[in-house]
Amino acid sequence: MLHYFRHSPSVSGLTRLPKSLLPRATTKFPPSSSFNSNNTSYSSVSSSSAMTTITETAPSKVPPVAKKVKHEMEMFGDKRIDNYYWLRDDCRSNPEVLSHLRQENSYTDFVMSGTKHLEDQIYAEIRGRIKEDDISAPIRRGPYYYYKRTLEGKEYVQHCRRLVSNDESDAAPPTVHDIMSTGPDAPPEHVILDENIKAQDHAYYSIGSFKPSPNHKLIAFAEDTKGDEIYTVHVIDAETQAPVGKPLVGVTYGLEWAGDDSLVYVTMDEILRPDKVWLHKLGTDQSMDSCLYHEKDDMFSVDLEISESKKYIFVGSESKITRFIFYLDISKPERGLMVLTPRLDGIDTSASHRGNHFFIKRRSDEFFNSELLACPLDNISATTVLLPHRESVKIQDIQLFSDHLVVYERENGLPRVNVYRLPAVEETLESLQGAQAVDFIDPVYSVDPSESQFSSSVLRFSYSSMRTPLSEYDYDMNTGISVLKKIETVLGGYDASYYVTERKWATAPDGVQIPISVVYRKNLVKLDGSDPLVLYGYGSYEACIDPSFKASRLSLLDRGFIFTIAHIRGGGEMGRQWYENGKLLKKKNTFTDFIACAEFLIEKKYCSKEKLCIHGRSAGGLLVGAVLNMRPDLFKAAVAGVPFVDVLTTMLDPTIPLTTSEWEEWGDPRKEEFYFYMKSYSPVDNIKAQNYPAILVTAGLNDPRVMYSEPAKFVAKLREMKTDDNLLLFKCELGAGHFSKSGRFEKLQEDAFTYTFVIDALNMVPALSSGQK
Repeated sequence: MLHYFRHSPSVSGLTRLPKSLLPRATTKFPPSSSFNSNNTSYSSVSSSSAMTTITETAPSKVPPVAKKVKHEMEMFGDKRIDNYYWLRDDCRSNPEVLSHLRQENSYTDFVMSGTKHLEDQIYAEIRGRIKEDDISAPIRRGPYYYYKRTLEGKEYVQHCRRLVSNDESDAAPPTVHDIMSTGPDAPPEHVILDENIKAQDHAYYSIGSFKPSPNHKLIAFAEDTKGDEIYTVHVIDAETQAPVGKPLVGVTYGLEWAGDDSLVYVTMDEILRPDKVWLHKLGTDQSMDSCLYHEKDDMFSVDLEISESKKYIFVGSESKITRFIFYLDISKPERGLMVLTPRLDGIDTSASHRGNHFFIKRRSDEFFNSELLACPLDNISATTVLLPHRESVKIQDIQLFSDHLVVYERENGLPRVNVYRLPAVEETLESLQGAQAVDFIDPVYSVDPSESQFSSSVLRFSYSSMRTPLSEYDYDMNTGISVLKKIETVLGGYDASYYVTERKWATAPDGVQIPISVVYRKNLVKLDGSDPLVLYGYGSYEACIDPSFKASRLSLLDRGFIFTIAHIRGGGEMGRQWYENGKLLKKKNTFTDFIACAEFLIEKKYCSKEKLCIHGRSAGGLLVGAVLNMRPDLFKAAVAGVPFVDVLTTMLDPTIPLTTSEWEEWGDPRKEEFYFYMKSYSPVDNIKAQNYPAILVTAGLNDPRVMYSEPAKFVAKLREMKTDDNLLLFKCELGAGHFSKSGRFEKLQEDAFTYTFVIDALNMVPALSSGQK
């Protein structure tokens, strides 16, 4: 399932989040961060045809001053004045608004031009670590290996496949020792889709789904050419690339084949809430598609996923606390959706299938860390508990195979993977015992499921830590043998042994222990308080910001920086209760936890206030905005990426995307208790006349998760109110959305820009030599 929130976290460094967190479902979620993501789990406004790339103006030497237009809002006898409300333009076409954004970008360009030499140097470093011509770890699907290829100098990938070598049989099950043959006698490579060609006429280009049909003759892919996350689905012949039928428009996350001639997909309503599931028959017009389900409750959003067995499609409808499931039998799509789990307030379920049983992960207030159940296909009310609820262990996700069950769990802030052998399909399913644990090499790390073959005994997973590059492993579930299939190449002589990664614990004001992940280059740091440090945080939507590798981050670590992640409440790292204790009327725990982590790092001499930069994106940008208002003296610099900072105004407006579905996350401010609580921390509402550190704020004009006007208003009010002369920069990408630019080298340029800002703000820019001036 793909949740669509105010989120920007792929800080895990992986592109796939667990089923329970997959990209604000609609969410304001963590993003790909310049500091914490290897690529790349949201408030927004409807997209429009006016979403186009806008030419920038010449650099400006003067910080822009937004005009003030009084906009008065009143509720519960409380009056608020928003002088910058006019910056919101749902169509993104108001000339005055666009002019202001251009002025902000122009000023940012002018200020950063003084350190352009450093930015160029860092960009060269980052790009120099990349093996530009490379392929991903091939995935076995039936008679083919599928993989992605990158080409030297090209921004985007090619989607390729190759027949399994002639000495392998399609019927032979995969093994961990399989290698795709590439020699002169191997079957030839076939390029199915070249994104570089598709992207030529677009400033932004992203493929959201790429799905071969079950018989491998057709490919369905979803493309976004604006960054607004509204996709057009194309079906092509896999061999000839000839289009099959007309494209499907207005599609959001969720696309699966229902046999070889039908697709199931999801569309959104006018506030970008995924609300309808459709069945499309190839060769027919989209207007003739059958609506399988329409969710009319605006607190709920729909999603879909296919079972590992490929026999069922599961359609979920969920709010932030409730989720119920339907299933579609792919062999009998004419029967439509059937109820698997009922709609019960506070009960959250997800499902999969194997043999004659459905497997159901079920969470409730009582069993908050989830339990795993099974039920016969012909008697879904007869459930058996396979794994009971445990207060200290959270069931995050499951992955089914014909003979095995893989359970992704969390305990004490770390992910773990357990493998269970299942009885034969015809035998009785009972409580599971004798788990086989997969071992990992680092003290803190990230691990996520990858696509595997249901009928095999080979589990593929992605592994990474802050010093171990992204690695794809095949694990033999019968023997316990792991084989590395692919590790991200880091050019330039990278040696993981030079770096230390560890976990520390800070104490929150209420005595709760908060985990912090740490990495640094051991021969460069002194740990005497003089080292520069970046502290990253998110803390919302139960998202787990696990420590992962990012090659570009080496440009900070190799300059003596320490990089840390605060695993604060509101996230899911320590289990469901960790999340519950950082949302609604306990949201301020997220902010005080983060401040406690900063104070701990200063106390333990990892850094000083003068060497501390904080960073967060989206809902993590809310975190940054809140703590800047609460403790501006604690930080030297801050980076707020696509920040959700106008919390109260946004959550009072049900016409803004994601608002109604997120009342269970932040609270409904139409109720007095929530109104005043949210007002007490909403960053825009709490800017005051005080000194602030140096701040960089970013936005995307076409962002459907956090509307660009939120960070724009935040910056305008800061310019009006703050009493210091520290740098305040705003950079709005006028042709992109929540995840910024789409090209891989464009993203590296953004990393270089952000790192340069941080280094400059911490007064660490080296003097130019006479030859550089």
